[in-house]
Amino acid sequence: MRDFTWHVFTQTGDIEAYLLYKEVRNLGASELGTNIGVEDEDGNVADEE
Repeated sequence: MRDFTWHVFTQTGDIEAYLLYKEVRNLGASELGTNIGVEDEDGNVADEE
C-alpha cells in the first residue's frame, strides 16, 4: 500500500496521495514501535533508521 500511494503521488503530484503515504508509513512505524517520520511535541521529525 505504501509503495502504491508513493507511486500515485510521484505520477500525479496529488497532495492527498502524499498525506495517505505519510499516514500509512507512520501507522506502520507505530506498530513496529519506532518513531520514523513522527513529529515530537517540538515539531521535530524523527529520521529514518
